[in-house]
Order: sequence, then C-alpha cells, then structure tokens
Amino acid sequence: MRYIDHILQPGEALLYSGKLHWIVYIPAMIAFVLAVVTLSLSGRTASNSIALSWIFVSVALLATGAVLAFSAWFRRWTTEIDVTDRRVVYKRGFINRHTVEMNMDKVESVDVDQSIMGRLLDYGDITVRGTGETWEVLRGIGRPLEFRNHVTAR
Repeated sequence: MRYIDHILQPGEALLYSGKLHWIVYIPAMIAFVLAVVTLSLSGRTASNSIALSWIFVSVALLATGAVLAFSAWFRRWTTEIDVTDRRVVYKRGFINRHTVEMNMDKVESVDVDQSIMGRLLDYGDITVRGTGETWEVLRGIGRPLEFRNHVTAR
C-alpha cells in the first residue's frame, strides 16, 4: 500500500501522483552496453588469455549494470510525489523514510528546472517554495510541468 493512502485525511482527495523519470536507469543501461561491447571484443581476439580478460571485464560490467538497475528500480519504487487538494507530499525511502509535506495555502511558488535533455525527455528538477521555508530540490521528476500545474492551479 502506498504511503499517501495511509496519510490521507477524511475528505482529502488525491489530485496527482508523480514519479521519478526513467532516466534513473541510464547508468545501468550504459553498463549493459559496455558489457556487450567488451563481450564482442573477446570473440575478436586471437589470444585465449586476452579473450578471457575481456570476458571477465564483461561479466564485471554486467554485474555492475544489474546492481545499478536494481538500485534505480528500488529508488523509483520507494519515492512518492503526490498532490492532494490540501497539501504536497514527498516521500522517499523504505526502511529509513524521509517525508516532507507542505500545506497548499503555504505554497508560494513551484520552480521547475529542465536541461535540454530534460525538455526533450520530459523530466526535470522541482523546488516547492513556501512561506518561510524551502523544500529540498526534487531531482529527476517525470512530467515536472504537469506536477507544477497541479500544485499551482487551485
């Protein structure tokens, strides 16, 4: 069960749920591509010892890619970004949980930062600024403009 389902108050409605963008998988994808490249190099070498070295490098890169992919999946699975009609809720972590909540009447602005790649792939960083307090920057959020519109459109 999601965290937001546990904390919704009576009469409070969930308006939007955001996620981390799939871009978090890029390091794992790079490791997998490098593993395939090094494996193909092992087949093109004449010496068995050099081929064995390339196979060892390929297996190490494959294992690294698997760890990075699992880590990205777990981070994406345990991060929740929700907008209700009363507040904005950000939660990350599984055993060590970190949550931030801000009432909608305290929100002054929502800043969206997107790089060129972020604009092309529709991800970015979001900062929710409130009266007297600033949230931490939420990095790598998918569809940040849609998130901003749900917070600011009241």
